[in-house]
Amino acid sequence: MTRHELPNGMIRATDTTGTHEGYMPGFGNDFETEALPGALPQGMNSPQKVNYGLYGEQLSGTAFTAPSHQNERTWCYRIRPSVKHSSRYARIDLPYWKSAPHVVEDVTSLGQYRWDPVPHSEERLTWLTGMRTMTTAGDVNTQTGMAAHVYLVTASMQDAYFYSADSELLVVPQEGRLRFCTELGVIDLEPQEIAILPRGLVYRVEVLDGPARGFVCENYGQKFALPGRGPIGANCMANRRDFKTPVAAYEDREVPSTMTIKWCGQFHECEIGHSPLDVVAWHGNYAPVKYDLKTYCPVGAILFDHPDPSIFTVLTAPSGVEGTANIDFVLFRERWMVAEDTFRPPWYHKNVMSELMGNIYGQYDAKPQGFVPGGMSLHNMMLPHGPDREAFEGASNAELKPHKLDNTMSFMFETRFPQHLTRFAAEEAPLQDDYIDCWDSLEKKFDGTPGKK
Repeated sequence: MTRHELPNGMIRATDTTGTHEGYMPGFGNDFETEALPGALPQGMNSPQKVNYGLYGEQLSGTAFTAPSHQNERTWCYRIRPSVKHSSRYARIDLPYWKSAPHVVEDVTSLGQYRWDPVPHSEERLTWLTGMRTMTTAGDVNTQTGMAAHVYLVTASMQDAYFYSADSELLVVPQEGRLRFCTELGVIDLEPQEIAILPRGLVYRVEVLDGPARGFVCENYGQKFALPGRGPIGANCMANRRDFKTPVAAYEDREVPSTMTIKWCGQFHECEIGHSPLDVVAWHGNYAPVKYDLKTYCPVGAILFDHPDPSIFTVLTAPSGVEGTANIDFVLFRERWMVAEDTFRPPWYHKNVMSELMGNIYGQYDAKPQGFVPGGMSLHNMMLPHGPDREAFEGASNAELKPHKLDNTMSFMFETRFPQHLTRFAAEEAPLQDDYIDCWDSLEKKFDGTPGKK
């Protein structure tokens, strides 16, 4: 193990193999990592005295008595215990970041909606002030449901730190690059990657290449996990080895700082005299992680019919009802279309799930016009949706030879709960008022002649 100082002054352990510099591969693994040799106790968690004068502290992501295959916790060895990163809190207002339940009486959430990209602003916006909530679902107080946000970030957080006691955050960049300096290490994130920031994890967000824009799914419920593959077997979809968890990194800085906490949908801030990113070593399985979406291996129909979109699930957060997710994160990326005598795009349907989609780049096959990179759409529970006329006519009359669906990457935040629009989504975000009209030109084709197609 060697030490490496990042440009922002954090001291990081370095993988001496150079294969995954700064990261350890695996999803849900039990990791151990130290930024100073001998900082990590061996054979026990809480020795009477920890090397280097460090404090031992556990961060629990599940109840102590959760089943062992679900139990998540990390032991941290830090310069100060985290009670020193907390003082008297005062309520602050982040007016664009909303939590469920959030129902605006004069806003109609029942409908099929689509938005152009939320435009960048000349305003100085950090990770906190640049968050724009589009929809909420469920109840943050009972730890069910989610919220969907767009982030606009133009400025780094300066001696400012944050954590959410309400949720884990799934971050999906669309433009620009961000650095998440967390208690447990550093994640650099760019478009076509995602990151998961666990509930209770302290971090600071820096802009590496801006302005930055992207999407966030705020998960109030059970943690994201990999979906069961069932008869698909051991391979394809998202593989555990392609997820990367950062190695230990720490700051030892005495500087006036702020700590902001999101708790039960409210924001609280306190003043502290130092950086809280002071974990020198850690071991456990509760940690941030990033994933390269280009490593997702889609599985699909190779003879006939279009499979359910659930076949493209990257991550799922269980709801407690078997097979019905609190949230599914679904990816539609480049893939081959080869099905015979088949309408290949997604079919028309109504669904008990609510579907919020975002476009990272390229063109979505069911909506070749209007759904642009950076844009979003919402098809709420039990509302019909499907291809527009152009997509229907093209797919109905196409020569069904093998076709590479290229230059496309869209995703879906799907939840069992209805998603309610915020006032920002209804009145300030660039809503396409004519989206519902995209189905107007669909024609009646019925012909009752026997044998007629």
